Amino acid sequence: MDTAGEPAPRGSWLREHSELGVGALLFALGVLVLTDALTMNVDITQRGPVGPKTVPMVVGAGLLAVAVLLSVDVLRGGRGEAEGGEDVDLSEPGDWRTVLLLAGVFLGNAVLIDPLGFPISGALLFWGSAYALGSRHLERDPLIAAGLALLTYFIFNNLLGVPLPGGPLMEVI
Repeated sequence: MDTAGEPAPRGSWLREHSELGVGALLFALGVLVLTDALTMNVDITQRGPVGPKTVPMVVGAGLLAVAVLLSVDVLRGGRGEAEGGEDVDLSEPGDWRTVLLLAGVFLGNAVLIDPLGFPISGALLFWGSAYALGSRHLERDPLIAAGLALLTYFIFNNLLGVPLPGGPLMEVI
C-alpha cells in the first residue's frame, strides 16, 4: 500500500530493492572468481603458502562478503543515497543510443586489435568512445585518441612488460 491507501504498483518492491541486483551480480562474480582460482593449475614447484591462488581467493571471498552484506542491508531497509551533485532523473528512460554506440566501439576494438594492432584499434576505441559520449570535435578528437593509444601502447609494452599487438605499425614504432 502506498501513502494514499491504494495498492502499490506492480513491480514497486523490485524498484525499491533494486540494489539487490548489484548484490546478485557481486555474488555471481565472487563465485566465478573463486571457481577460477580453485581450478587454476599451479606449478608443483611453488614454495611457500602464498602462491598465484592467494589473491584471487581473497578477492573472491571479499566479493561474496560484500554481496551478502549489501543484500542484508537492502533487505533491512537500507538505500543508496544519491550524491548531492547528481542530477539524474530516474523517471526518464536510459540513453540506449549512447550505450549501443559504446558497445559497438568496444566490440569493434575486440575484433580489430589483432589485425590492426593496439595503436590503431586503441585510437579508434578512444575516438569512438569520445564521439559516443557527445564530443564532436572532428579535427581534435582523432589526434588526441591517436596520442592516447600510442602512449598506452608504450606504457604497457615497454614500461610494464605487457605485450600488446603492434599490427602493421610494429616496424614503425
